[in-house]
Amino acid sequence: MSNVSLTPLFRRSIGFDRFNDLFDYAMQSDAPNYPPYNIEKIGDNNYRIVIATAGFAEDELEINLENQIITITGKPNEVNPDTTVEYLHKGIARRSFKLSLRLDEHIEVQSADYANGLLKIDLQRIIPEEKLPRQIPIGRKTEQVIDAPKEE
Repeated sequence: MSNVSLTPLFRRSIGFDRFNDLFDYAMQSDAPNYPPYNIEKIGDNNYRIVIATAGFAEDELEINLENQIITITGKPNEVNPDTTVEYLHKGIARRSFKLSLRLDEHIEVQSADYANGLLKIDLQRIIPEEKLPRQIPIGRKTEQVIDAPKEE
């Protein structure tokens, strides 16, 4: 795989230092295909990750969030296989998995629910007030008041 340099893009941008890392992460060819999952936008600032985890019990799944990376792991409890069963087709892949997704800095995990073999994780974009769009007045300088020590 060839390396792509994004240096020319950085000349006209400010604060996109992590963009290069994100681009490299997206270009990796080892994207997981198990378990299948959806990422849904269910509102202006609401998202949902839905993961198909057929055959897993709720206590066999774990969700962790660290440094804006959400990691969902599934580890089936070791059960003695039934040696009297002969599979003609075994299509339910009840194997361990680890799925990691990078979240934007203002995305927060709200809740997680597990029903009917689907793990649903609700996310919400919460933008701090200082990051909301605002109009910058032209020609007005902000006055800074500096408290000078009072002479006695």
